[in-house]
Amino acid sequence: MKQAIAFFDFDGTITRKDTLFEIIRFHKGKAALYAGMTLLSPLLVLFKMKVISNQRMKEIVLRFYFNGTPVAVFQEECDAFCRERLPELLRPKAVNAIAWHLSEGHAVYIVTASAENWVRPWAETLGVPVLGSRLAIHDGRITGLLQGKNCNGDEKVCRIRESVKLTPYQTIYAYGDSGGDKEMLELAQHKGFREFE
Repeated sequence: MKQAIAFFDFDGTITRKDTLFEIIRFHKGKAALYAGMTLLSPLLVLFKMKVISNQRMKEIVLRFYFNGTPVAVFQEECDAFCRERLPELLRPKAVNAIAWHLSEGHAVYIVTASAENWVRPWAETLGVPVLGSRLAIHDGRITGLLQGKNCNGDEKVCRIRESVKLTPYQTIYAYGDSGGDKEMLELAQHKGFREFE
């Protein structure tokens, strides 16, 4: 049997929404989410104008909402998010595509700019590994900074190559929905761009 591997982006590809804001809503509540976004809006404008990088903006948001949160408490909430909220955000066609690849014996990975903390608990129920952004921890608490680079763009390919030996795979599939997935899609013979919308 020919060996095949499939790489799936998460936010916007498997899900209908960006889960960073959904995880904030789940942890902190709607009022806190909107109050924080109002306070951060000048920086969000600079981000949209590409004055602030994607990684820097993500760290600003994470620090604002989660700096100092005990990692055990944060992870418990992420686990609950995956059980209680995430199922409503999933695109059925994407979930079916993952199931098809697994049924065909293909290796499947989720490669995401989202933090592994709120993607892995769900992915583990499918037996699918996650390559995602990693939150920096100090003295058992979230700092709001990332450990290493945001897993987006070129970094997705770097993380794939660090984790997977691609040479045994005769067929590579990749699925994404944004410019941050472009480099990952270029790895594949079968490119699924916004395929599940």
